[in-house]
Amino acid sequence: MNPLLAARWQMELSLAFHMVFAAVGMGLPVLLLGAEAMAARTGEAHWKDLARRWAKYTAVLFAVGAVSGTALSFELGLLWPGFMAWAGAVLGPAFALEGYAFFLEAIFLGLYLYGAGRLSPRTHRWTAVPVAVSGLASGVIVTAANAWMQCPTAFTEVGGVAVPTEAFAVFRATPWPSMAVHAALSCYVSVAFAVAGLAAGAMLRGRQEPHHRAALGLSMAFGAVSMALQLVSGHDLAGVVARTQPVKLAAMEAHFETSRRAPALLGGLPDTETGTVRGALRVPGALSMLATGSLDGEVPGLRAYPRDRWPSVTLVHLSFDVMVGAGSALAALSALWWLLAWRRQGAAPPRWLLWGVVLGAPLGFLALEAGWIVTEAGRQPWVVQGHLLTARSVTPRTDVGATLALFTALYLALSAATWAVLRTIARAPWRAPS
Repeated sequence: MNPLLAARWQMELSLAFHMVFAAVGMGLPVLLLGAEAMAARTGEAHWKDLARRWAKYTAVLFAVGAVSGTALSFELGLLWPGFMAWAGAVLGPAFALEGYAFFLEAIFLGLYLYGAGRLSPRTHRWTAVPVAVSGLASGVIVTAANAWMQCPTAFTEVGGVAVPTEAFAVFRATPWPSMAVHAALSCYVSVAFAVAGLAAGAMLRGRQEPHHRAALGLSMAFGAVSMALQLVSGHDLAGVVARTQPVKLAAMEAHFETSRRAPALLGGLPDTETGTVRGALRVPGALSMLATGSLDGEVPGLRAYPRDRWPSVTLVHLSFDVMVGAGSALAALSALWWLLAWRRQGAAPPRWLLWGVVLGAPLGFLALEAGWIVTEAGRQPWVVQGHLLTARSVTPRTDVGATLALFTALYLALSAATWAVLRTIARAPWRAPS
């Protein structure tokens, strides 16, 4: 197998697997904190029991994420030595700080799990706060490294490697604030709707205990707020991409010709040979408005750039459509849920709405993975935009296919073990509320 192709497949598999656990490490502690707050406010035992069960899930998924994250750190050196040699001096501080955040989350998660009954209720409750904060910090910090790869700045090239020109240059990348907010909200949305789907599924099976209704209401509230903020964040990030990576934006919209009043495309299959898109719905002027703030704004097309510098237009465009479609479906589900909640005045949700929540449960993670494909595939053929080609970064070894098989087996084994442990936790009896 071609070393570049095998290395990319292995990295894609590893990141796709790890992102699920990283998202849970960011999102589930916030729900846990919400359950703790409700327990303190209401004094109802089912909230406390819910928080402790979510803490167990967090611990299991955090441990698996630690394994997959460690594998990723090895892969960076093994598969992409050219990238690490060229950019390591710039990216090092972000990876180091992310490690600190990881350890803080592990420490306070341990205090929360083993402090129950040993710490005072108030102190025990507060140990959940650093878990949520450090989980968020971990994602925000590591996003800085990716943002710098998208838009490198504050460095100079000396002896064939990137040397930072100021302390913490990795955090100077223009897209970082927008990417960090968007990534964090993506994790919150994914986890919130997944938890809501699990609770709704339990209720459809006749389990109408207080903790299931509590989990459903809290996660739908968290998901609705996160989704509303994500719509604003997505618009902001699209504007940043338009300014810093116009070729990526052109691929996202399959926009081939530079034009004014450029339309946004919904769906469709691009044909890179003819520069056309079959079956797309067009919204006149919407892409110009998004990219420039004006309906008459000029948006560069793909043909304004060398053909060998285009990303995979079909992959990027279809992934962008999946991300937008899944996010839009969740936004509509949130609006419908809370509209009906307002009209029901506390009545139980109808079964058809619970089925809607169940069907929407995987959409957040689908959007998360599709958005990651847009971000990474849209930067190709560069690993560091405009400076380092992916083909120049890969290992020269020809046996990468063997490590791809080994890591695939590792992730399959981890998935099976994780599923077995989570099922054991889920089947444990709930304590009857006092």
